[in-house]
Amino acid sequence: MNRLLIVDDALIMRMKIRDIARSAGWQVVAEATNGEEAVHLFEEHRPDLVTLDMVMPGMDGLSALKAIRKLQPDANIVMVSAVNQKEKLRECIESGALDFVVKPFDPANLKAFFEQYRQST
Repeated sequence: MNRLLIVDDALIMRMKIRDIARSAGWQVVAEATNGEEAVHLFEEHRPDLVTLDMVMPGMDGLSALKAIRKLQPDANIVMVSAVNQKEKLRECIESGALDFVVKPFDPANLKAFFEQYRQST
């Protein structure tokens, strides 16, 4: 079973992503509310995939993405954010993000992503 780390400062968003991921056959191994927690939990659990919010208090998503990629250069990270700016998207992709999901997202589309990713690994 694929293992997922969910990172978002909003509880409701973590709950939505958790429910969708589980319905797509994923095991949620941990959840974080900020970038610092994300890096720590990534190091502890080494999940197959991370969903990472862009805007959070403390360490933001882009900084967490870079820190995680230093720990594991081939880490699979998908940015999930309401920030829909081309420059931020480009910086995330250049820093190693697999993809970028814009909030509010369609649950069916996110489930399809999880299912497709699970089948490709």
